[in-house]
Amino acid sequence: MEVRTRFAPSPTGYMHIGNLRTALYAYLHARKNGGKFILRIEDTDQARLVEDSVKVIYESLRVTGLEHDEGPDKGGPVGPYVQSQRLPLYKQYAEQLLKEGHAYRCFCDKQEKTEEPGEEAHDGPILGYDGRCSRLSEAEVQANLAKGMPYVIRQKIDHEGKTSFKDFVYGDIEVDHKQLDDQILLKRDGYPTYNFANVVDDHLMGITHVMRGCEYISSTPKYILLYKAFGWEIPEHIHLPHILGESGKKLSKREGSVALSDFLNKGYLPEAILNYIALLGWNPGTEQEFFTKADLIEKFDIARIGKAPAMFDMVKLTWLNAQHVKAMKPEEAHELFLKFYPERIVKGFDAKKLTGFIQGKVEKLSDIPQMTAFLAELDEKYAAELFVHAKNKTTLESSKAALKDLEGVLNALPAWDYAGILAAVKTYAEAKGAKLGPVMWPLRIAISGQAVTPTGAVEIAELLGKPETLRRISVAIGKL
Repeated sequence: MEVRTRFAPSPTGYMHIGNLRTALYAYLHARKNGGKFILRIEDTDQARLVEDSVKVIYESLRVTGLEHDEGPDKGGPVGPYVQSQRLPLYKQYAEQLLKEGHAYRCFCDKQEKTEEPGEEAHDGPILGYDGRCSRLSEAEVQANLAKGMPYVIRQKIDHEGKTSFKDFVYGDIEVDHKQLDDQILLKRDGYPTYNFANVVDDHLMGITHVMRGCEYISSTPKYILLYKAFGWEIPEHIHLPHILGESGKKLSKREGSVALSDFLNKGYLPEAILNYIALLGWNPGTEQEFFTKADLIEKFDIARIGKAPAMFDMVKLTWLNAQHVKAMKPEEAHELFLKFYPERIVKGFDAKKLTGFIQGKVEKLSDIPQMTAFLAELDEKYAAELFVHAKNKTTLESSKAALKDLEGVLNALPAWDYAGILAAVKTYAEAKGAKLGPVMWPLRIAISGQAVTPTGAVEIAELLGKPETLRRISVAIGKL
């Protein structure tokens, strides 16, 4: 049997990182098993639709490389792939349930309160609608229809029974029907609810593995009852654990960034984001943490998805992002870095050489402007105390003496390149009987004005050029 998975987002805004994880797992399972990954747009909740959200869905899948095999933009054998274009299908199947006694018309007003708890209420559902319209006679139903009364179609649940199912992650689950209300299947406007449409569509589209968040576990018994009412084969259900924010609550906007676009704008690579969210609920069974998309396809196994909630850790994501930046081919990294270099850096320096120097130090691309700002302009108000360094045993006095000597040594260089600068500094240190650190430290502070730089003193001097390097050394001597 061909594995068929789906990603079925609602176009209600941004791409939540939790939704992206669902898409990733569905994609990986399909690819691992040589199956199909389907995109379906679930737009039945018309009140919540956000303009251009469908474009956000397409762009999110494109930028992360989660290519779907069938969908609204690609077509396929079981389309249309947009729920609002499938309304006649839902009506057909809702009427089939009516005919076979698995559903009923509900004429209750939206604002109408359910019955007050009484003797009969104790045997009804614990939550939700009380099922009063299920007790209407056929004559009463026909009379209401003759009056033109609007209605919804509700699922008819026998509240005496129980439904059990086996979730791939959470195991055997049994729910007493008293906990289930007669959910709406078809609304007054002819649109289906999510709970009805997803069952119909998953069956008609041949979905073999349904992946979604664990918050849907409580609704799954209703889906199972619908599958049984139609006599359809029930797909494998794989409910995914929650992703929690730093506070321990479910990841939401109140917890910080939750949208894919937020992370991309901050300079996180799509490959790193996929790598990280793959590990939010899935364990490869080894110590490996760095994965390319090809690695994930090879190693992913739904049997290693856990039940425990996953904590979203920005520090871990940032570390993984740095590993992916470091692993890029130099030419690819440079093409990407160019989008983040300030204009003064691109015009005033050898940007390609700069990329080579700093690629291994960049954690996220949005850090690049700040990391390289000192090259374009030295903040001459930096503190003289930066020259004092315990490990290198440098003082204000020793730093001033070293810089005065280096000013002459570097000024005498006939050519200005990395090898020549390094050789000159090393020769000077050896002549003084000093280690390289006590010489390099004051040089780096002098030409950067910073204790932490994305590359070493010699690389910085080469990038700055001879005149600017000597000027900055002169400024430092004056400060000391």
